[in-house]
Amino acid sequence: MRHLSALLFIFIIVLVVTPSCKNRGGLFGKKKADTTGVWLARQDSLRVVDSIRKAQEALMALENARLDSVRLAEEAKLANKYHIIVGSFYTPEYARTLAEEYKTKGYNVRILQMKGSKFELVSAEAFDKFRPAVNKLQDYQANIMPDAWLYIDK
Repeated sequence: MRHLSALLFIFIIVLVVTPSCKNRGGLFGKKKADTTGVWLARQDSLRVVDSIRKAQEALMALENARLDSVRLAEEAKLANKYHIIVGSFYTPEYARTLAEEYKTKGYNVRILQMKGSKFELVSAEAFDKFRPAVNKLQDYQANIMPDAWLYIDK
């Protein structure tokens, strides 16, 4: 009977210490680390971080492009503030015809929309400073087009 109780005691100890199924875990109820699940979770989080980084880079590229275009527009606006106007037309076809005529003569012609009206202005030359524009305007009025005038684009 002593041996039987000793065997029963050992049998109970073995049952308690060793797991009986996968859910129970290892020694004293400890579960083994699921390395595959951890690896997959880490890969997934790396994918998310990478996609967030790429999205941020794309947004930064768009913002930089927008800022560059704004800067270029401001520079272009400031660079040619004073225009020598050789014609002003309500009909766009007339403005294009005069612009083509001056282009064939070698002028740097631009058609501008007059602010606050539907008139189109034919600019033969543009300047960024007032004094050179006035000097060239006097030359235009004396030699090329007596009715030329100076338009200041603000």
